Amino acid sequence: MPKYEIIHGEAFPLVRYQLNQGEKIKAESDAMVAMSATIDVTGGAEGGLFKSLARKLAGEKFFFQYLEAKRGPGMALLGHAQPGGITDVELDGSYGLVVQKDGFLAATEGVEISTTMQSLSKGLFSREGFFILKITGRGVVFVSSYGAIHALDVEPGQQVIVDNGHLVAWPDYMNYTIEKASNGWINSWMSGESLVCRFTGPGTVLIQTRNPSSFVGWLQRLGIVPKKI
Repeated sequence: MPKYEIIHGEAFPLVRYQLNQGEKIKAESDAMVAMSATIDVTGGAEGGLFKSLARKLAGEKFFFQYLEAKRGPGMALLGHAQPGGITDVELDGSYGLVVQKDGFLAATEGVEISTTMQSLSKGLFSREGFFILKITGRGVVFVSSYGAIHALDVEPGQQVIVDNGHLVAWPDYMNYTIEKASNGWINSWMSGESLVCRFTGPGTVLIQTRNPSSFVGWLQRLGIVPKKI
């Protein structure tokens, strides 16, 4: 039996993780949906106050939850708040994974969740802010999205342009720049795209099929959500 599987498709998935006795995984606060009676769940601010505050600035929750199979093997079901996908990324320790706000769901032992600071231009225009989440170490990390997750495999020297509202995660060795979607600001504004991210391969960029900001804008146009003043 595999250690884990992602069930219930791309719209409302869950991670079903099988823990051996003494094994522990960590997840974002409130990720646990159900678990065996052999598992204990606790909370904590991993890395101390300053690292937890930095993760908060990067759009994540201050606390993690820890699920440990203390009284024998057991199963944990993990989910996230958004209607969207979950995918797994296995890290071998040779690189880190950069993840969008609210993109981290859970990770196995040996995986460290930290933050790094972006440049001034990327912090202002990438929609991710100045602090971004960086995941390193060895193990499996589960990332979540709004909409389904699609992997863009970029060959060495190849470039791909992604609307910055659709980014989920990318390896930290990939270079990217932020630029106008069109040749001029007026064309960019009229196209509805404005700023985009240009990635250069090699590497795999994970994108989400829906844009949260566009969804909010749609609700505002329908009058369901009031427009910001």
